[in-house]
Amino acid sequence: MFEDLKKTIDKGLDVAFMNAEKLAQAAKDLAKENKLTKEEAKKLYEHLLKKSEEAKKTVEADLQGLVKSTLKKMNVVTKDDLKKLEDRIKKLESGGKAPVKAKSVPKAVKKAKASPKK
Repeated sequence: MFEDLKKTIDKGLDVAFMNAEKLAQAAKDLAKENKLTKEEAKKLYEHLLKKSEEAKKTVEADLQGLVKSTLKKMNVVTKDDLKKLEDRIKKLESGGKAPVKAKSVPKAVKKAKASPKK
């Protein structure tokens, strides 16, 4: 009985990730095994298709959540983080002043470095 239960669960998981063509074949096989009418077979196929789509969406959502939380734990920068920084830089640059160049050193600083300390 336990083996039958395991087989049923395994078959259910297999069905959850089948494409439409394979689902149609599975529904046809199940209908034949269980001597279902054409109408019942059609309803079975529609049910399998619906459940398969639901399972795919659930797995996708779970996987996205797992990846998102893993990236957060790893302190990986997100697109949203980059966008906020880009917006902040643009705002600072457009504040009426020209952006400061990293290599540019004012002449007064150069003179102060050149003159010996007393």
